[in-house]
Amino acid sequence: MICIKAEIPQEVCDIDDELKAIYHSKDTVCIWVFKSMEDRNRFMEETIGMLKEERDKHFESFYKSESF
Repeated sequence: MICIKAEIPQEVCDIDDELKAIYHSKDTVCIWVFKSMEDRNRFMEETIGMLKEERDKHFESFYKSESF
């Protein structure tokens, strides 16, 4: 296991893990939040192999208005 210390806002911690998609690179951790587990799972399937910028654009195009 690798743990990286970060100060995550409590409001993000309070969200059910099944509604979050997490991406990381060597210098970034991103957490996308969805309204349903189905949306989260669909996003994960649709963005397999995408880099952060591509995933951001995909989220903005298809999920942002639906998220928290």
